[in-house]
Amino acid sequence: MNITKKEIDSLNAVVTVEISKDDYSEKVDTILNDYRKNANIPGFRKGHVPMGMVKKQYGKAVLVDEVNKILQSELHKFLSEEKLDVLGNPLPKNEEDIDWEAGDLSFEFDLGLAPEFEVNLKGKAVTSYKIVADEEMINNQVKTIRKQYGKLISKDTVEKGDEVTGTFTSEEKEIENKTTFETDVLKGKKQISAIVGAKVGDKISLKTKGLFKDNHDNQRFLGVEHDDAHGLEIEVTLTIEEVNKREMADLNQELFDKLFGEGVVTSEEQLKEKIKEDAERQFEQQSDQKLLNDVVESLIENTKFDLPSEFLQRWIQKSGEEALTEEAAKEEFERSEKGLRYQLIEGRLRAEHNLQVTFDELKEYSRNMIRMQMAQFGNMNPTDEELDGITSRIMSNEEEVRRLSEQLNTNKMLQFYKENAKLKTKEVTYDKFIKEAYA
Repeated sequence: MNITKKEIDSLNAVVTVEISKDDYSEKVDTILNDYRKNANIPGFRKGHVPMGMVKKQYGKAVLVDEVNKILQSELHKFLSEEKLDVLGNPLPKNEEDIDWEAGDLSFEFDLGLAPEFEVNLKGKAVTSYKIVADEEMINNQVKTIRKQYGKLISKDTVEKGDEVTGTFTSEEKEIENKTTFETDVLKGKKQISAIVGAKVGDKISLKTKGLFKDNHDNQRFLGVEHDDAHGLEIEVTLTIEEVNKREMADLNQELFDKLFGEGVVTSEEQLKEKIKEDAERQFEQQSDQKLLNDVVESLIENTKFDLPSEFLQRWIQKSGEEALTEEAAKEEFERSEKGLRYQLIEGRLRAEHNLQVTFDELKEYSRNMIRMQMAQFGNMNPTDEELDGITSRIMSNEEEVRRLSEQLNTNKMLQFYKENAKLKTKEVTYDKFIKEAYA
């Protein structure tokens, strides 16, 4: 057995594995002897089949199988010992030319090598959004809470600000959708005039163009598909089935206790502070995801290195269940290139800054997640025994461990970027964030 490596360039190499007959003959002979003992061939008693016949029938298949086992084992061992950072898997180079009768065999494999590079964390500054809940948003949330916990007063006639329950129908678009909406969501003057003043049991013809302030409400209230919701211009019939006026709840201690627990909030000012705090905590998740996406794009753009592109396209072409054409493999490589580049960048950062997830970290992360979930269901002080039991069950589930590992990996990388990447903080309202971030 002899293995050698020849570098073609910094990104490509050829490994040659030379296997002598002595490396496999004993194992092959043992397997063929077992075949001979157990073979059932017409005309021969079991165990008395001539070895020549066994070799003729099974010899090459056994030889190929055993040699491939040796190749896989020794090649993997060689790559590990030489600390070769390869992309994809080794590709056989001369498999069509192997003479399996030769005794001593020589195999060549193409390797695609990972490039050497330094990660550039200090390129153009990436915007880190701090999303704040402005006064308008907080006041709207207070209004929503008061409506949600208020009283419904049944009415016969629709007035502005009322809630209308009814069924929209249209034969043209096959619409029959029962829904509830507030008159505040209406836009068109003619449509508003037609609905305000109507009574329970009335059937009203309405044009959908400009019916609602937001086109997406066509999907929500009429039940049409998203693509139909934009620019919908048909006539629908609304049958009014129920009209209610919502009397808003008073901002008193009873309501505060119902929302947050006894004595936690004692004034409207504290209520607004709590709403602001909760909203901005939720906004942080969105701004973090945006930051992570933007840092990834920046790293890919600013960290320059070459890839063994030709090798990777050949590997993609041959590695699937079905072989691809050269053109299809090239297209697949182009689609996946950015992902591969970031995978290499992230791997380098993890290695250089010791960002790997340990088992103890994963266990503690799982434990904290369980504690938070139990708190949501009212168990604020679970015992160590309870936490340990649930954690053990989760850690024994391979799928759950993979999912939690991905979450913790992402959290680690995000925290690293917040501390090390070149960032500029920008404070915005939620509406402005949506416009800027996803325009």
